[in-house]
Amino acid sequence: MASDHPIVIYPPAGDGGRRVRAGPHFLGMAYTLLDVVEFLRLAGMEDVDDDWMRQSPLVEWRGGGPDTWTAAHG
Repeated sequence: MASDHPIVIYPPAGDGGRRVRAGPHFLGMAYTLLDVVEFLRLAGMEDVDDDWMRQSPLVEWRGGGPDTWTAAHG
């Protein structure tokens, strides 16, 4: 399913890393919220910070919000 959000943070993998995508581009595997912020800064979004990431409607958090960095086990 395509997302209406240009930035998607995928559910945590087994090691806690979360894939980060901006538009069609894979930016990297983040292990903290600050990793996501840095990926976006390197991609040209210089004004991004952790508060922006938590509040922006441009961000879709899948499998947990910005404080979820471990995989759910069920």
